[in-house]
Amino acid sequence: MNIIDTHAHIFPPKIERVATEAIGTFYGYSMAHTGSADELLRAGESAGVGRFVVFSTATTPGQVVKINDFIMETCDRHPEFIGAGTMHPEFTDFKAELDRIYSLGLRGIKLHPDFQQVNLDCDELLRVFAYLQDKHMFLITHSGDVRHGYSDPRRVARVAKMFPRLNIVAAHFGGWSDWETARQTLPDLPNVYYDTSSTFGCGGRDEVLSGFKCFDNTHIFFGVDFPMWDHSAELAQLRSVGLDDDTLEDVLHRNFERFFAGY
Repeated sequence: MNIIDTHAHIFPPKIERVATEAIGTFYGYSMAHTGSADELLRAGESAGVGRFVVFSTATTPGQVVKINDFIMETCDRHPEFIGAGTMHPEFTDFKAELDRIYSLGLRGIKLHPDFQQVNLDCDELLRVFAYLQDKHMFLITHSGDVRHGYSDPRRVARVAKMFPRLNIVAAHFGGWSDWETARQTLPDLPNVYYDTSSTFGCGGRDEVLSGFKCFDNTHIFFGVDFPMWDHSAELAQLRSVGLDDDTLEDVLHRNFERFFAGY
């Protein structure tokens, strides 16, 4: 199975239901699953998905090490998982923590500025991004929310321009609920990539089609946003938009394989 889901949230068993409910409340959507690693495997594999990029978000500095340990331990148990760590702008010794997770196999981090209530381009995170660039690690970030300015696609663009050797995955076609701003500000940035997650469910087919028309199709990855959506349904919708077979294969696995091979 070559399909890769590049956007999956997982949580420790003790909090998986509470964390899943909190995401649903934040966005106002019913969740298709709980954020369990085992449930992710079952849901994905039943749809033909063979690998998953997994992560969680630290909403306080004290959660950073615990979450990174959980992601690394879970990836050790499940070779199907590719882990991304987390960071928080108030975490004091971020360089040591990034060194630690890098030495243990993580090659990138995931941020969610809206959950963390911090501007993506704040000074504290810019220092983190400079170090990510130096260590050749990648960044996955939630991008776009018309209710908040924290993850405004223009902030993503600013970071991408400041750190041209830092590869950034701007989730949700770069603009969850703010796709037009993403299409205006991100297309000409060669170090920005995108995933399809939560675009069908939150924006609809037209936003997906607009994303494929606007962005470099070699920079688009398939993502589900588990536990919010279901793999089978997301794959069915992606296959229905009329991509040619070669582009579909690129989006389902080859684009991310080429991306990750550099790490």
